[in-house]
Amino acid sequence: MLYVLRPLLLTCLSGLTLFGPLAFAQTRTPQPRAAKPPVAASAPEPVASQGRCNEEDAGLSRYGRDASQLVTDSGDPRASLQVLIDRTLERSKALGAVRLLADAARSDLEETRALRLPSAVLTLSVMGARDEVGSLRAENGGRYTGGISASMPVWDAGRITKLTEWRKELAEVAVQGQRSAEEQLALNTVTLALDRSRYVLQAQVYGQYVRKMSCLVEALEIITKADRGRASELVQAQKSLQQADLSLEQTMSALRQTEVRMKRLVGEPLPPSIGMTPTLSVLPDLDQMQSDILLGADVAQAEAQARSQRSLAESVIAGQKPSVALTGNVVRQAGMAKATDIQGGVTVTIPLLQPGAEAQASAAVQRYRATVLQRDEAIEAKRYRLLEMHEVGTSTLDRARRIVEILRNSDRVRASTLQQWQQLGRRSLFDVMAAEGDYYSMRVAHVNAMFDAQQIVALIWSMGRGVATPLR
Repeated sequence: MLYVLRPLLLTCLSGLTLFGPLAFAQTRTPQPRAAKPPVAASAPEPVASQGRCNEEDAGLSRYGRDASQLVTDSGDPRASLQVLIDRTLERSKALGAVRLLADAARSDLEETRALRLPSAVLTLSVMGARDEVGSLRAENGGRYTGGISASMPVWDAGRITKLTEWRKELAEVAVQGQRSAEEQLALNTVTLALDRSRYVLQAQVYGQYVRKMSCLVEALEIITKADRGRASELVQAQKSLQQADLSLEQTMSALRQTEVRMKRLVGEPLPPSIGMTPTLSVLPDLDQMQSDILLGADVAQAEAQARSQRSLAESVIAGQKPSVALTGNVVRQAGMAKATDIQGGVTVTIPLLQPGAEAQASAAVQRYRATVLQRDEAIEAKRYRLLEMHEVGTSTLDRARRIVEILRNSDRVRASTLQQWQQLGRRSLFDVMAAEGDYYSMRVAHVNAMFDAQQIVALIWSMGRGVATPLR
């Protein structure tokens, strides 16, 4: 009976076609039907051949999971990522707030520029009056006064000019802050999209593993009925099935969590997951990226912040120097007494005693120097971060290449183990299941290595011109 049922078990182990380690970008690989094993008519092979071994999605539908989550977009991954980034930027409320702050900074700049223009003030007053001198008669009545005061700065040692430069740099800080926020949202979107694709491919691998173990368990159940001595192999197969199913369930849970985070950024409904992105699978040139660091939004923001503090310090120093302005007043009085007063001329303001002025200027200069050091520290930190990420990316891509070689050898080992068990009896079924488990774990490791490398490349791009630049 054992020799009769052995081909049935062999068919369960080898009947499912598995996609290779370099074909992970495909959406789904069709699984061919398991052929009927050539067993005797008395063997119960129809039970196995008509069971879950022939169900293409048995590993998922058996447990009520939504297989539509594992559908992958077969189009251009770059175009799909661009669509996701655009949708994120359109609906982000945080980015909308940053844009409003940038608009406010531009309005502040226009206000400061207007300081050098003439300004005028109209003053109106209505008062009741009573004039009485000693015992002389008193005069009662109303008094109405209207006046216009105008002024225009002529010379202020460059104070308004420096204030204008300060506001201009603050507006640039706000613009670069908006750009930095956009880049951070783009990087988060790309990272989540890659994580989603990672879990989709992991679920496909674990789904195949579950199908393989399900078929094996079903065949062993048939064999165990004929040979009770094989019960330990059945228990081991059931354990492997439970472990594979647990890994699949954890992966599906991680996929659902990732999709929830994506929906918050992108909105609903989510498009199908993307495949491998060749653009993000190649490390950019290190020298070019070191040059592009200076083009990053955060570096540009830090430089604009330093320039703004310098202009502010210069405006504080200029405000402590003499200034000249044109002034004019026209006052018209009506009611009990009528009078007109017209004045115009030049006003010169010369500071004589300003306690704390030196400390104020010193504080402004120290703040400027602090922002310069902060800018230099940010640039240096990004340079070393780039070197670190470039090394990590190189190591990750090398790990992916090595895993491919290991995966090929693992596939050879599982085939040889299966052949030795089936033909020569030199291996046990435990060896066969161990070889299968090792093969699938290496496939998952390859998926992780490839997507780790893509996320690192996306992070490296975000340090320079931005992750959206290579995608476009």
